[in-house]
Amino acid sequence: MSPPLVVVAAAMIDADGRVLLQRRPEGKAMAGLWEFPGGKVEPGEAPDAALVRELAEELAVEVALPDVQPITFTAAPLAGRQLLLLLYRVVAWRGLPRPVESPELRWVAPAEMADLPMPPADVPLVATLGAWPGKVLHADG
Repeated sequence: MSPPLVVVAAAMIDADGRVLLQRRPEGKAMAGLWEFPGGKVEPGEAPDAALVRELAEELAVEVALPDVQPITFTAAPLAGRQLLLLLYRVVAWRGLPRPVESPELRWVAPAEMADLPMPPADVPLVATLGAWPGKVLHADG
């Protein structure tokens, strides 16, 4: 069996308690679905460092490693192998997130996330965020 595909994702939450989601671009698997920003962990890369890199590439924001805190994880089958999705809370960032690789970003209340089409691995994470106690992060930009 192939080793799992490790992917990291960010729960960036604004001052109003909304979570940042991005739409998957056309031409990629699951195009048009809404997902947490993030991406694949490269060989030899620490997951939290991978998330910092991915957020810079996808959203043009700077995140310091101490501001990346693990929340939960989920697993799902994906193309004959196992996807392991690690969700992190990002407690601070510099810059305003912008859609570098995605066609669209949206700040969404956790209660509204269940109404959006999302990849199967992201869906279980929504319940965790919905149970999260209050506003968590801030952005300075």
